[in-house]
Amino acid sequence: MADTLEFNEIYQEVKGSMNDGRLRLSRQGVIFKNSKTGKVDNIQASELAEGVWRRVALGHGLKLLTKNGHVYKYDGFRESEFDKLSDFFKAHYRLELAEKDLCVKGWNWGTVRFGGQLLSFDIGEQPVFEIPLSNVSQCTTGKNEVTLEFHQNDDAEVSLMEVRFYVPPTQEDGVDPVEAFAQNVLSKADVIQATGDAICIFRELQCLTPRGRYDIRIYPTFLHLHGKTFDYKIPYTTVLRLFLLPHKDQRQMFFVISLDPPIKQGQTRYHFLILLFSKDEDISLTLNMNEEEVEKRFEGRLTKNMSGSLYEMVSRVMKALVNRKITVPGNFQGHSGAQCITCSYKASSGLLYPLERGFIYVHKPPVHIRFDEISFVNFARGTTTTRSFDFEIETKQGTQYTFSSIEREEYGKLFDFVNAKKLNIKNRGLKEGMKQSYDEYADSDEDQHDAYLERMKEEGKIREENANDSSDGSGEETDESFNPGEEDDDVAEEFDSNASASSSSGDGDSDRDEKKPAKKAKIVKDRKPRKKQLESKKGKDPNAPKRPMSAYMLWLNANREKIKSDHPGISITDLSKKAGELWKAMSKEKKEEWDRKAEDARRDYEKAMKEYSVGSKSESSKTERSKKKKKKQEKQMKGKVEKKGATSKSLSSTKSPAKNMSESFKSKEFVSSDESSSGESKKEDSEEEGVASLPPSSEDSASGSD
Repeated sequence: MADTLEFNEIYQEVKGSMNDGRLRLSRQGVIFKNSKTGKVDNIQASELAEGVWRRVALGHGLKLLTKNGHVYKYDGFRESEFDKLSDFFKAHYRLELAEKDLCVKGWNWGTVRFGGQLLSFDIGEQPVFEIPLSNVSQCTTGKNEVTLEFHQNDDAEVSLMEVRFYVPPTQEDGVDPVEAFAQNVLSKADVIQATGDAICIFRELQCLTPRGRYDIRIYPTFLHLHGKTFDYKIPYTTVLRLFLLPHKDQRQMFFVISLDPPIKQGQTRYHFLILLFSKDEDISLTLNMNEEEVEKRFEGRLTKNMSGSLYEMVSRVMKALVNRKITVPGNFQGHSGAQCITCSYKASSGLLYPLERGFIYVHKPPVHIRFDEISFVNFARGTTTTRSFDFEIETKQGTQYTFSSIEREEYGKLFDFVNAKKLNIKNRGLKEGMKQSYDEYADSDEDQHDAYLERMKEEGKIREENANDSSDGSGEETDESFNPGEEDDDVAEEFDSNASASSSSGDGDSDRDEKKPAKKAKIVKDRKPRKKQLESKKGKDPNAPKRPMSAYMLWLNANREKIKSDHPGISITDLSKKAGELWKAMSKEKKEEWDRKAEDARRDYEKAMKEYSVGSKSESSKTERSKKKKKKQEKQMKGKVEKKGATSKSLSSTKSPAKNMSESFKSKEFVSSDESSSGESKKEDSEEEGVASLPPSSEDSASGSD
C-alpha cells in the first residue's frame, strides 16, 4: 500500500463556503492546502479521533474529528474512493472509517447534542444537520427560545443569517434548559466581546489601510482597532500572514497583516491591514499580566517588560499571539541597493517586494501573489517611454497584474531573480520581450480594460478624421512655413525647376542675381498654400453636423462635475486618471447603457449628414456658376488692359530718333549681362516709356512750328 494518497479538486467547508484545494494523506497526518489563500491545515495522525464517510451535495464527503474537539469537513470524493480511504485509515491511523448517512425525513424536532465544537441536531441516531459553533457570532435567549446568529462570508453566494431553536420547558427544579443550551453554545462560539482589560495598548499608530490613526488594543483572542470614526475587531483566527517590510528610504517600516475573511466597512473590503512606522520611534511596553501568566501563555516569546523600536514591539507581540511567522524580504537587492522596486499599479505609485515565495505590492491597493499560483511572468516595454518597462504577472486562474513604470536599471536584477526562482517567463514583445503588444489584449476580460488608453485612441481617431476633412496639401504646406531650417533646400529645388524659364544664359550671373529669383520663387510658394488654407477654412461649413462622441466621452462629460465635487482641487491629469479608474471598475450593465447612447448619437449623426449633404449639393452648384461668371469678367478686364498697352506702344514709336537714342542709352551700371527679363518688367517699362514720351513729342512739335 502507498504511504501517501493525494486528491485534487477537494473542497473544504469553512464558514458556509466551499474552498477548493489539494488534500494529501500521509503516515504523519492529513494536509489540506487552500488554492485561493495558500493556507495549510495540518492535522497530526496522533490527533485524529474519528473519521466519517457520508453522501453530500458534491458527491461524497469525509468528516474528521480530532481529540481536542475540532471538526474538518472535505467534500468532492467519488464513491469508488471509499475502499482506498478505508484501507489507508486502518493501516496508518488505526481508525475505522464509519459510514453514516444524514436523515432526510424532514422532521423539525429532535435531539440536540454538543460534541466538542459541533452542535448536532439528530433524529434518532441519524444527524439531520450540524453547526460548527465557531461560526456562531451571537447567541440570544427568549422565553423557551434560543437564537443563533452567524458570521457572514463574502465568498458564499447564499449565507445563513440565523437559526432559532424552541426548547420545551422541563419539570426539573433549579435548571433552566434555555440557559443551559445558551451556555453550551457560548462556551465554544466565536463571539467577540471586549470584556476585561487588554494585554497592551499601542496609541495613535499610523494606518495606511484602512487610512487613519488608530489605537490598537491587544486582547487574548482578537485585535481591536479604535479610531475616531470606525472600530474594527479582528479575531486572530482570520490572520493569514504577517509581513515586515523596510521602506525604500531606509527610515520607515511597513507592518502588513493579511486577513481572510477581510474586515468590512460598508461595501469596502480590507484584505490587508498596513501600519507605517518610523525606525527612530522607540517605546517601553508593560504587559497587563503577571510574570507567571506571561511565561505560561507565551513560553518565553514575550516578557512582562519590554523596550525597543515601536515596529519591533508590535511585530513581536503579534507574532506571539497569532502564532505565525513574520515574512521579511529575502536576498533580492535592486539597482539602488534597496530590497524593493518602485513601480505603479492601477495608476498609483508604490513598492514591489520580491520575497522568497512570492511578491507583495504596497500599498494602494495591496497585492500578494504566491509563486505557486503564478502561471507566467512577462517583461514588456513601457507604453510612454523607453526609460522604463512593465512587469506582468498572470496567475493560473487567469488574473493579470501589471506593475508599470519600473526603471530600466532594475531589469537585470529582477530578471535574474525570476530566473533563480524558476518562474516561467513568457515574452510577448518584438525586441527581447521589451515591447508590449496590445493586440493580445483586444479580447481580454473587463479587468484588463484600460479606459485612459481607449480614450486617447478615440481622440486620435477624431483628430485624424478632422485632418482628412481639410485640404490635402494644407497639412504639408503649413508644416513647411514652420520649418525655416529647410528653406535652403526648398529654394534650390524651386530655382532649379524654373531655371530655363527665368533665365536665358546663366554663365555670367552674379551671386546676388541668383538669390533674387530664388527668393522670389520661395515667396510665391509660401503665398499659395496660405490662400489654399484660407479657402479650405472658409469652405468648412460651421453648420455641418458635429461628429458623435464615444461611450466613454459621453460618460465623462456627464460625470466630470461629480468627480470634481468628490475630489476638490483635483488637477486635469488626476481627473483623467480617476475617471479611467471609475470607468474600468464600472459593471458591464452600466457600460452597455452608455454604449447604447453612443450608438444613438452615431445614428443621429449619420441621419444629419445625409440631410446636410443634400442641401450642400445645391449650394455648391450655385457657387460653381458664380465662380465661372467671375473668371469670365476677369478675362474681359485683362483683354482691355492688353489693348491699352498696345496703343501706348504705337504712340512711343512716333518719338524723334534723337530722343529715342538718348533715352535708349544706359550707363554701365544699368547694363546687365542678361538682356532678357521677366514679362512683367518689360510691360511696366514699356508703359512708363510710353507715358513719359507723350509730353516731349508735343513740345517738339510746338518748337518746330515756332
